[in-house]
Amino acid sequence: MDGLLCWCRAGFEPDLAAELTERAAEAGLAGYARTERGSGYVIFHGEEADALDAALPWRSLVFARQKLRLLAELRGIDTQDRIRPVLVALKNIGQRFGEVWLEHPDSETGKPLAGLARSFGNALRPALRKHGLLCTSADSRLPRLHVAILASDHLLLACTNPQEGAPWPLGIPRLKMHPDAPSRSALKLEEAFLSLLTENERSRLLQNGMRAADLGAAPGGWTWVLTRHGLHVHAIDNGPLRAHVLDTGLVTHLREDGFRWRPATPLDWMVCDMVEQPIRVAARMAEWFAHGWCQHAVFNLKLPMKKRWAETARCLALFRQQADALATLRCKQLYHDREEITVFASRKD
Repeated sequence: MDGLLCWCRAGFEPDLAAELTERAAEAGLAGYARTERGSGYVIFHGEEADALDAALPWRSLVFARQKLRLLAELRGIDTQDRIRPVLVALKNIGQRFGEVWLEHPDSETGKPLAGLARSFGNALRPALRKHGLLCTSADSRLPRLHVAILASDHLLLACTNPQEGAPWPLGIPRLKMHPDAPSRSALKLEEAFLSLLTENERSRLLQNGMRAADLGAAPGGWTWVLTRHGLHVHAIDNGPLRAHVLDTGLVTHLREDGFRWRPATPLDWMVCDMVEQPIRVAARMAEWFAHGWCQHAVFNLKLPMKKRWAETARCLALFRQQADALATLRCKQLYHDREEITVFASRKD
């Protein structure tokens, strides 16, 4: 089966389909998307599967939580013997795998399949090892097998290079809400640092003593995350911050408008989660980069209810055009996002 399988937030399938179609066309590759609204995934078919896989890396896709190379589709299988058709399909493919993940769509219809995924995985792994299709212990040098359970009798077999895909099942990092976090929005910035920055970048770019600004900071969720990395933060908002955020001694609260305030000297970081039209936020973020007011930034763009890929492309194009000397630009709809996407950007040194 040629093509790609991409997991996404339920309801955003048309946006991911539009993104894949446009991005494939830009690469000179033909293909078409197959999906249903609310399903939590998109299948993108194309004759040049290797080229599609290379042209659409997971990190470059906005609405895909995970991107996998399709291997086979198994429909109408015997629910009393799911293992046999999987073994037959994989033997025909002739590939050995370093690990196997059992997954299901993160959707209303997919979540009830979680129990089946666990039990089937426990039975499938020893069978794969017995037939020489799976290593006895995880090996990141080999492709990772993904068995997607769409229904009790409907499976998709797919794979990915562990070094190139999301390192979490379904592309979802399971973060716990810290009891001291001022709001659930803290999870968005924590996930952004985890998903949009590499381990090396997190070590280099988030260090004690660095200076940052949080535009639209109240009640202090993103400011709190920055202080946990040892950053000194200018929290810009006319609204109040939680007292324990100020008690860190690392925060200066300025009751000013985030669209007007500017730092007296350049900062290491700027973060922004203001509720405003995405094109206006993109222009404001570009202004910060064009003037050299920060070196790195994480910001959210709140999307409209329709044509979200088109609006995303428009905002990112404006940001690229108006920001000066960009070294890095990555964008994802994160698990803890809602009707929004999160952008990480860095200036050239």
